[in-house]
Amino acid sequence: MLQTVWVSSPGSWALQESSSHRRGKKRCWKCRFVRTIIQHPCRRHAPKRSRRERMLRKIQICLCFCFVSGILYEISLLSSSVFSYLPVAQHYLTPEQVLNLGKSIIFLETTERLEPPPLVSCSVESAARIYQDRPIILFMRGLTNETALDMNTSYAAFSLLSSMKNVFIFPLQMETVFQETPLLQWYNQVVPEQEKNWVHVSSDASRLALIWKYGGIYMDTDVISIRPIPQQSFLAAQKSRFSSNGIFGFPARHKFIWDCMENFVLKYNGNIWGNQGPFLMTRMLKTLCNLTDFQGTEDHSCQNISFLNPQRFYPIPYPAWSRYYQVWDKSPSFNHSYALHLWNFMNRNRKVVEAGSNTLAEKLYKTYCPTTYEDLIQNAKHRDLPGPEDT
Repeated sequence: MLQTVWVSSPGSWALQESSSHRRGKKRCWKCRFVRTIIQHPCRRHAPKRSRRERMLRKIQICLCFCFVSGILYEISLLSSSVFSYLPVAQHYLTPEQVLNLGKSIIFLETTERLEPPPLVSCSVESAARIYQDRPIILFMRGLTNETALDMNTSYAAFSLLSSMKNVFIFPLQMETVFQETPLLQWYNQVVPEQEKNWVHVSSDASRLALIWKYGGIYMDTDVISIRPIPQQSFLAAQKSRFSSNGIFGFPARHKFIWDCMENFVLKYNGNIWGNQGPFLMTRMLKTLCNLTDFQGTEDHSCQNISFLNPQRFYPIPYPAWSRYYQVWDKSPSFNHSYALHLWNFMNRNRKVVEAGSNTLAEKLYKTYCPTTYEDLIQNAKHRDLPGPEDT
């Protein structure tokens, strides 16, 4: 009596029986984990084996079982934390391949600069640490497909970020991003050189298109993540009855984001800062919800969209932005916050984090982006110290 075991792929198999077994006779089988067809006699028709052969057979089956279990375990890890296995081929993946995996955290750099400053590096690193099972993507306008992103680059931040297993750095190709959205026609007609706020406007448009196409969370590059955001569809209140667009998250193809893109084009005015950004999000939210003032640390909800309390991301409001660069007698706990927006747009004097300054920002760097702090802040201080020959 023969029976056939077919193994189609690692970790999966199917059993095919002879016709007599299908008529109700008792089935018996043993399989070895190989990618081929194996046939062996049923136990009752097989000649009696010696004790040693039976022992070897049991050991063989146990080893096969352990091997299969290991493969299945790796597959289960891959499904829940796929990015643990991606770094080997990290630089060979396309943006679409990474974005299509879902739940990306997206950052944008719409200037032409190629060296991410420490605050950008801290934002990306903190997200990579908080969301270890999600891809963290930094799109940069200044990159091209020919730009080398290897560990030998002269840019320290590139080396730092590209070494993180779930961080991906891609060129920002706007014409590709705007395909199949209402923004493509606008992009083909607009003249960037004549736009007063092109860096901001192009960023406002790109974040809408990327989140609509692929879903996930968008964050500005001056946002330091401190704990995971539990909501999937959300906007972040900058203050009562006013939404920011510096942090928001939605599933792919969400109608609210599509409506925002249509309104972006319909009400476009590039001369007014924020008209395509926070003001756009606010006016579109008002068409759905009756916005009221926040009480305490409560969040609001309207038509399955969470409107998150200002404490979640803006516990220090923009008029007080410089407090991040001051020394506090007692640092705030930020127990009600998911991330902190450092208001880099307001930082006209270009305040920076300095090693040993004991400012609130320095403490945030040490806690949430320690590699950035060590590599870009402390090492920079050591490089600037005079050597014996200088003395």
